[in-house]
This record gives sequence, C-alpha cells and structure tokens, in this order.
Amino acid sequence: MFIVKVCISQETEKNNSIKKFNEVISHINNMYVDEVENKLLTEAAIIALMEELDPHSTYLSIEDVQDANERINGNFVGIGIRFQILKDTLNVVATIPGGPSEKIGILAGDKIILIENKSVAGIGLKNSQVRKKLLGEKGSKVSVGIKRKNKKSLIKFTITRDVIPINSVDATYMLSKKTGYIKLNTFSRTSHNEVINGIKKLKKLGMKNLIFDLQGNGGGLLYTAKFLGDEFLSDNKLIVYSEGRVQPRSNLSCEKKGNWENGKLIILTDEYSASASEILSGAIQDWDRGLIIGRRTFGKGLVQRPINLTDGSQLRLTIARYYTPSGRYIQKPYEDANSYRNDLLNRYENGEFTNQDSIKLPDSLKYKTLKSKRTVYGGGGIMPDYFVPLDTSGISDYYTSIISGGHLNSYILTYVNNNREQLRNNYPTFKIFKNEFIISKNFMDSFFNYIESEDSNLKFDENGYLESKEILELRIKAMLAQNLWGYDEFYQIYNQSNEALQKAIEIIETNEYYNLLSK
Repeated sequence: MFIVKVCISQETEKNNSIKKFNEVISHINNMYVDEVENKLLTEAAIIALMEELDPHSTYLSIEDVQDANERINGNFVGIGIRFQILKDTLNVVATIPGGPSEKIGILAGDKIILIENKSVAGIGLKNSQVRKKLLGEKGSKVSVGIKRKNKKSLIKFTITRDVIPINSVDATYMLSKKTGYIKLNTFSRTSHNEVINGIKKLKKLGMKNLIFDLQGNGGGLLYTAKFLGDEFLSDNKLIVYSEGRVQPRSNLSCEKKGNWENGKLIILTDEYSASASEILSGAIQDWDRGLIIGRRTFGKGLVQRPINLTDGSQLRLTIARYYTPSGRYIQKPYEDANSYRNDLLNRYENGEFTNQDSIKLPDSLKYKTLKSKRTVYGGGGIMPDYFVPLDTSGISDYYTSIISGGHLNSYILTYVNNNREQLRNNYPTFKIFKNEFIISKNFMDSFFNYIESEDSNLKFDENGYLESKEILELRIKAMLAQNLWGYDEFYQIYNQSNEALQKAIEIIETNEYYNLLSK
C-alpha cells in the first residue's frame, strides 16, 4: 500500500509540474508587456532544465542536429571541397577525391567568386554561409563562377551535389618497417570500416606492431567503440557494460574474429580523449591486450540516447553509466558544475600534465586487470600504463599568437596557390618532399613580412621565434604537405613532435612493451 501511495504521489507531482509550466507560458502570453516568441521561451526553458541534470545531457536545435548527424554519420551532401576564406574570398584548398567538384575539373587554388550568379567575394562571407549555399539535397545542382590563376575570365561550372564522406581516420602509414600507425579523430558510423581498411593496408606493408592514436578524440558512437574493440580482442570477451535507473545491465562483448587480435598494440591518449575513446582504451587495458601511453583521459562515463522531438530538434539524454570489463566507472565527479567545467584547467595548474606524481587517487578506486592483475584506476578517466608529460618547451607567446591568429594557415594557402606548379615540379612525390624540402631564410623572411602586413600589432619577435623555431618550421612543412597532398602526409611530418608517439615507438619495438604489460 505504501509503495502504491508513493507512486501516485510522484505521478501527481509530475503532472503538477507540467501544469505549472503551462500556466507560466499562458500568463506570459496573456499579460507580458511585449510580444514574445514562444519558441524562444520554450528552448530557453529546455536548456535551463537540461543544465539541472548532468553535464552531458544536452538540447540540440534543428541546425545543431544537422551538424552533429554529419559527424556521426560520417558523410554529408555537398560539392566535395575543402575550403578556406582568405581576404574575404572563398578559396578551394582541395577537392575530395571522387567527389563532384573533382569530377568536373575544379582544382585546388581556385577561387569561388559566384554562387548561383551572385557574388560571394568581398561581402564578409562566413563559413556557415558557405555551408548553406553549397550544401543541399543529393542530386540537386548549384552553379559557381571560379577565378583560376592565369585565366582572365571566370570559369562557370554546374555541380551536382552528392554524398561526401567525412573521414574519421586522419592518417594511416608505417612508422618503421614493422610498426604501423592509425589516427582516429572520432567514432562515427564509418569509423569501423575505415580502421579495418587501414589495418589491412598496413598488414600488407609488413605491420607487426600497431600504434592506435586517440589523442584529442572526444568519442562518438558507443557501438563503434564496441566494433573496434572486437577487432583487437579475441573470443567473447566483454568490451563494456552499461546500466541506469530504468536501463537494465547491457553487456557488449566480442562476437567475431578481429583483424588485429595478436600483434602488439599501443593506444595513445591525452586529456581530450573521452567517452568512446575511454571505452576502447579501458577494454584494451583491462584485458592486458595492449598498453595505454600518454596522459589521463577526460573522464566521461555516461551514455546519451538521442531523442528526436516533433520539430526536428533533439535531446541527448543520459540514460546509463558505462563500466569497463573490470568494473571501473571512469566518470569524473560532476556535482560541482563549475569545477567540472574547469577540470582540465585545474589539472594543468596542479601540474598533472607534466608530473604524474601530482595525480592523487584514493585506494577505493583501485582495480585489477583481468589477466596479469595489474593495478588500474577508475573514478576519473583512464590512467595510462606509461605517462608522457605535456611538452610545453618551444611554445613561445609569439608562436601562440601566430597560430591563434590564423596567420600560418592563410600564409600557407597563399604560398601554395602562388607556387603550386613549381612545388609539384620540384617535389613530384611526398617522399622526395619529406626528405629534401628545407625551409630557407628567405621563406621565413617572407612569412614574417606577411604576418606584419596582416596584423600590424604582431611585430617580429626574434627571441620568440628562436624559442619556437623548431616546432614552427616543422608545422610549416607539415602544412605545406597537407595542402599539396593531404592529412596523412601532414601527420607523417608533424608527428615528429608527438612525444607520446615517439615514446610508443621506442617501447613497442623493444622488450619494454612486455615488461610494462606484466607489471
């Protein structure tokens, strides 16, 4: 009888709350001094309501839903270009291989001046406006007018929009004769196939060891983490389980033979590796399948379910907590919202990014791995098996200003557009470019003159340049490679500065790998 009364009381309270909200909206509509937009009021109320829950339950507007679905689905419908707005002009940085723009002859370096016979140059064009003008329904057409170097008049194209893939694998290449590297930037619907293709490619090149880079990967789909775990773990091993107030325990386990169940495996993580990245890292660590190298992950152990609302907007509502195979709950505390928002800053100020000893976790958060019984921790991210401190040497204020101001991106685009043919002739392959291209003093003088012409407040700082010379010039070379070839080539150069990766290569190619797995 008592239970029945409690249930009735709770239901009455819910109904009264809904009634109260409707009363408030009604009074505002009937009596407020100005006209109000009920849509805006409702959205503001929903956002405020969600903020009373956990940090990861969110409301997405119709526009936000579209952007989020593109990232999750791994594709969108458009014309197939990478672009950058430079000096108020829409520049084609690259065409997507096999996409509609490449097929009809649009080239890297082209400037889009007209869209549907309307000028888009010199009007203060924003990235969001470009997307609205160039995205559309599959099979629909859009006309563009293009200014091409050495051509006096505009070239007109009519492009038929098509599905354009968004790759979640940024790079796949061999680090040495036996060690391969894959970098994953998100867990989308296409990630599983992309990773499988990457593993197969590297195995054909002789891969015996794999370094899987999840640094900066904020997560994505839970089932994608499960599918990738199945590629690395054998038999029917548990990958992750979840449960919530109204959600019974749900186990996700291996179901098939994976493509990399036996070779050496290292996963790279940092403070921005979250959610699905932590599910995969936790499973690999708990089963002693491989090593985690880098820094402690973000600490998100909550599962969100997308709930579509009638107008096309969406709730991402937390419905359960997830746990690693050993039972670890890796969600960091979120009762203090302000502390949660500033957690990474607090970690940095407390010295955690540079000194592992600054991380203090109670014994109650200790767990044991499932095979070798190594000690691992829950309660706030995945602790790496081997800590690599954040390297801040060489990062001067001058370097930071150059990067944050977008000056490096714009100069590289301008330089490549002006010298693309000569660069291609001098360096017909990426291998030749990587081995032979050297950044000259004349190049850097031109670069610094360009910066001062763009921002008169950013004067050349010799001390700042000398402090950051190595990392700045490495980044310049990497970005030149990206503009000439792609992201894969960017990382093949820029990863020379990736301290975690360099340590991982050292460990995976020696007996230290097995020593760490048995500790």
